[in-house]
Amino acid sequence: MATRLKVSSADLVAQARAAIEEIPTQDAIALVEDPNVQFVDLRDIRERQRSGFIPGSFHCPRGMAEFWVDPESPYFKDIFGEDKRFIFHCASGWRSAITVKTLNDMGFAAAHLKDGFVDWAKQGGPVEKVDD
Repeated sequence: MATRLKVSSADLVAQARAAIEEIPTQDAIALVEDPNVQFVDLRDIRERQRSGFIPGSFHCPRGMAEFWVDPESPYFKDIFGEDKRFIFHCASGWRSAITVKTLNDMGFAAAHLKDGFVDWAKQGGPVEKVDD
């Protein structure tokens, strides 16, 4: 018998979106060359290899985000200590919404790309590909 969840993943995303800063795709595209903005890609490495990525984006696997931003964690990454505006993204905006909500709750200031990388590419945002 299937277990009925108290809160669905869609509900978690909706709750997160209501509490965080969401950046529309065209606004984000305008920020891609801003040296004070750091895009952070939460997608799996295979997604990045298959679909490409935002030029200059930093890859942070979804499962490591909370640890990589925490200066008290042994996994802390220096990039998250920089004085920049951090915009996280995933493919469609679901994983990044939940991640940014969690990071904001931790005290880490971040926003997310509202409709994700798929919309970024669809709207003509620059995409860099890895040579095979």
